[in-house]
Amino acid sequence: MSLKQYKTPTMLQSLLPIAVLIVFLTLNVKFFRDDTLSGANQMALILAAAVAGIIAVNLGYRWLFIRERVIKGIGTAMPAILILFLIGSLAGTWMVSGVVPMLIYYGLEILHPKIFLFASVIICAVVSVSTGSSWSTVATIGVALLGIGKALGFSEAMIAGAIISGAYFGDKMSPLSDTTNLAPAVAGTDLFTHVRYMVITTTPSLIITMVIFLIIGFTIDLQGGATNADAVQAAIKAKFNVTPVLLLVPAMLIYIIVKKVPPLPSLLAGTLLAAVFAIIFQPHILEEVAATGGSFVKQAYIAIMKTMFGSVAVTTGDPSVDELMKTRGMAGMLNTVWLIICAMVFGGIMEACGMLKTITGKLMKFVHNAGTLVGSTVATCLFFNVTASDQYLSIVIPGRMYAKKFRDMGFKPELLSRSLEDSGTVTSVLIPWNTCGATQSGVLGVSTWAYAPYCFFNIISPFMSVFIAAIGYKIRKYTPEEHAKVLEEADAADRELYREEEV
Repeated sequence: MSLKQYKTPTMLQSLLPIAVLIVFLTLNVKFFRDDTLSGANQMALILAAAVAGIIAVNLGYRWLFIRERVIKGIGTAMPAILILFLIGSLAGTWMVSGVVPMLIYYGLEILHPKIFLFASVIICAVVSVSTGSSWSTVATIGVALLGIGKALGFSEAMIAGAIISGAYFGDKMSPLSDTTNLAPAVAGTDLFTHVRYMVITTTPSLIITMVIFLIIGFTIDLQGGATNADAVQAAIKAKFNVTPVLLLVPAMLIYIIVKKVPPLPSLLAGTLLAAVFAIIFQPHILEEVAATGGSFVKQAYIAIMKTMFGSVAVTTGDPSVDELMKTRGMAGMLNTVWLIICAMVFGGIMEACGMLKTITGKLMKFVHNAGTLVGSTVATCLFFNVTASDQYLSIVIPGRMYAKKFRDMGFKPELLSRSLEDSGTVTSVLIPWNTCGATQSGVLGVSTWAYAPYCFFNIISPFMSVFIAAIGYKIRKYTPEEHAKVLEEADAADRELYREEEV
């Protein structure tokens, strides 16, 4: 069947699967409360995908074609799924080795409650800029900060918001970040021009975020926070061998990532290094986790394998501390993996039959100036984060869609690349069924719906991008001579592509 026999979906047909998804997700929140990730949201995505599939078949698309596009979509999510599994195993070995308890212990020594949220944003931002990975930052330093904050009396949602705000600042600004490299590549500009231009919108977004968290820290009432912190420290000290030597584990992981080692081997190295430190510094913990007789070699092997693949709880005698000493290993990530796969099924069908293109195409009618152009780009990136459920697709597809419009209106490509990052990168973590939202919720153990209102940086960034463009502040445009040359080169490239397609 040739492409000419496919019918173009109408706006109503394109919106129907999304409407079905929204209805089911709303019912899930109402009836399942905070347990929607156990299967309810996954089924909502599958049912909405089924509606999209029926429409696609009626438009003339063959099932085999749809299936191949779905499989291709799932394939693009496989790196994220593998990273997610390794994050689960890393969290386990970091717990039994004493790395996370040690970070919590010393964190309670130096982080005053009044500035804790403010400091958490800065710490996560620095680590994420250094590593280029929000996922690694949240899974390591973020998990430790979550434990510290809970001990001080802060809500999990509020702490997670501060952690994610800082981590996604670094993910957005670091030259080592994959999205920071992807956005300028799609838009047609170079990396460092892109990073420098993002400072204009990112700096005020970060400053506002830090001020908000500082105000919260100085106004919130944390009854019993200091007393609780002392009790947590005492319980950790009594159970674990707390030593600064354990800092070598996160230090080595950060060093490996900074040296541009890919995420999978980096996380595996961090997992195995922590396992070695567990054998050296926490043999009594390994004996407790193994819960079996025999030689220490046998006990250590069983305990380490358990922490990497399954749920483990270290008991300290203090119920509040015991809540901090639980890990779920790789198995604890299965619901998140299930959600990601279902999301890619839905997004794959929506993209395959042109429904996403139909919806976003309508936005072009409202574009008249820099403000409306950036606003449309931001809205489209958010739309793809919701529907395609993938951070990279929310950058790549809108980038391809809007590149010609930015060029025709005379705007330099760094305006497009900045708009993609200001929206596609940072809002992905706010969507529960997006790969980023599902991952961070699974790693931190906090519902996306719960932490999203506190991710101030992620919420402010897209609005700041539109605001800066609307007031025309430092909007880069081609000179008339440059613009004429760019359009001529683009026309020549289009003609060459057409000739290749004809051949």
